[in-house]
Amino acid sequence: MSAPAAAGLSRTAAGSEVPSAQERARPRWRSEDPLIGWTLALALTGLAFFLRWWKLGTPHQFSFDETYYAKDAWSMLNHGYVRTYVEDADKTILNGSPTGLWQDDPSMVVHPEVGKWIIALGEKAFGMDPFGWRIAAAVVGSLMVLLMCRFVRRVTGSTALGLVGGLLLALDGLQLVLSRLALLDIFLAFFILLGVHCVVADRQWFRARLAQGATRALLRPWLLAAGVSFGLAVGTKWTALFPLAAFGLLLTAWNYGARRSFGHPNAVVKALLVDGPIAFVSLVMVAFVVYVSTWTGWMMNAGEYEETLSDTQYTTYGDGLAWSTASEPDASGAGEVWQSLRSLANYHQDVYAFHSHFLNDSTHVYASKPGGWLLMSRPVGVDAQLDIRPGTMGCEAPAGSTCLRQVLLLGNPLIWWAGSVALAFGVVRWLGGRDWRFGVGVVGVASTWLPWLLYDDRPIFIFYAIACLPFLVLALTLALGSMVGPTDVVSPRRTTGVVIAGSYVVLVVLAFAWFWPVWTDQLITHSEWLQRIWFTRWI
Repeated sequence: MSAPAAAGLSRTAAGSEVPSAQERARPRWRSEDPLIGWTLALALTGLAFFLRWWKLGTPHQFSFDETYYAKDAWSMLNHGYVRTYVEDADKTILNGSPTGLWQDDPSMVVHPEVGKWIIALGEKAFGMDPFGWRIAAAVVGSLMVLLMCRFVRRVTGSTALGLVGGLLLALDGLQLVLSRLALLDIFLAFFILLGVHCVVADRQWFRARLAQGATRALLRPWLLAAGVSFGLAVGTKWTALFPLAAFGLLLTAWNYGARRSFGHPNAVVKALLVDGPIAFVSLVMVAFVVYVSTWTGWMMNAGEYEETLSDTQYTTYGDGLAWSTASEPDASGAGEVWQSLRSLANYHQDVYAFHSHFLNDSTHVYASKPGGWLLMSRPVGVDAQLDIRPGTMGCEAPAGSTCLRQVLLLGNPLIWWAGSVALAFGVVRWLGGRDWRFGVGVVGVASTWLPWLLYDDRPIFIFYAIACLPFLVLALTLALGSMVGPTDVVSPRRTTGVVIAGSYVVLVVLAFAWFWPVWTDQLITHSEWLQRIWFTRWI
C-alpha cells in the first residue's frame, strides 16, 4: 500500500485505500530530498535577511518604542539591570555619545527581559546606534522565515508548500517592519512559532513511537524543546501564556487520538494519567523554570532595587505594593535566592497592576481594536518625515506638492485578507473534516488573537498581531495546497488550482513591491503616498 502524495492535502491519493494508523504515523516529509529542502529554505532566508538588513540604520532615530527597549538593553548589557537615564538621552545617543547617561537608580520595566537581552547582543556587536539595536530583530526575523519553511513542511509533508509558507511570511509588511525595529514582538512571534513547531514534531514523534509498539514515552525530547521555546516566549511577553495553554490542551487531544487510532484500551485514561503528567512537566514546568531563569540578571541585582526604590515610585501603577524585601535583613546562600524570588514575585504583581489598571486611563492616536486586526484596520505610523520641498533632499515632486518618508506598520493586505478567508476554511476542514493540520492554524490564530479582545479598553496596537501571522500563513498555505490537490493526480481541476494559486503568489509579490516604500522609509511624492493609502483609517 502506498503512502499519500507528499504535496497533496487530501487524505488519500485518488483510488488508494485508506492508510492504516501505522502509515499515517510515518512522517511523509522524509520521502523528500532534505538537501533540496534545506538549500531552498536557506536561499529564501538569505533573501529575507537582505531585505531586512538593507539600510537598516535608517531612519537614524529612535522609532516608536525603540526609545525604551534599546536603552533598556544597553543598560542591561553594561550594568546587568535596567537603570534610569537622564533627560535628552536620545539626542545624545544619536550624536554618538552613549556613555554617562545612566543614573544609579534602577528603572521599573513592564515587560520581561529576553527580548531586550537579544537586542543587547546586537548593541554589543555593533554599538549603540540604530543599526546596532535593530540588527538582532533583522536576524531573528530572517530566521523566522527559515523556521516557517520547516514548520509548514513538517505539517504538510511538502517542501514546495513549506517554501510557499516561508515566502508569504517573508513578503508581509508587518513582519518586515518589525524585523527592522528594536521592538519585542518579533522575538515573541519567533519563539511562539518555534514552540508550536516543536509540539507538532512531538505529535509525529509520539505517533511513530506508538507505531513501533511502545505504550508510553517517559522522555519526549521535542516537548522539552517546546518547553524551552515557550519559556523564552513568555520571557519576552506574557501574552505567550495563551498559546502555551492552548497547545497544551491540543496536545492532550492529540495524545488521546494517537492512542485511540492504534487501538489502545482506555485511551482517554492513558492520555490523561500517563501522557498528561509527562507532557505537563516537559512543556509547562520546563517553560516555568526557563522563564524564571530569564530574570537572573534582575535577581542578581535585586539589592539595587531594594536600596534605591521606594513604594511611592509604584503607587502610580498599582496599590503601592511593597514588592521588595527592603524591610528584611539581607539573607545569604539559599536564603538569598529565596528572598530574591519573593521580591521578583511581588514585582510581578506591580507589573500586572500597571498593565491591567494604569494603561486603562491612557490613549494613543494609533491604538486599534483587535477585532479589526486581521483585516489591517488601523496601521501604526512608526516614523514620518513630511513636507519635503521639491528640489531638496532629492525630492522630485511637481511644483505645489511635496515629498515624504514614512515607516508604516502595515501588513501585506493580500496576505491578511486572503488569510482571513483561509482561516474560515480551516475551521470547516478541522471541525468538519477532522484534519488536524488545519487545527494547528486555527488554534494558533485563536490563541494569539482572541485574548486581546479582553483588553480592548486600553491602548493596544495592530502589530501585536504579528504573533498570529505564522498561523494565518499556515492556514493560507494549507488552503492553497487544497486548491492544488495531490501531486500524483493530473486533472483540469489541478491545472486550474495551480494557475489560481500561482497567480495569487505573484500578486502578493507585486503588492510587496508596491508597499515597499512606506515600509522602509523611502522618499516618495505625496501623490505616490496617497496611491498606497487605500483607506482613510490608514492615515
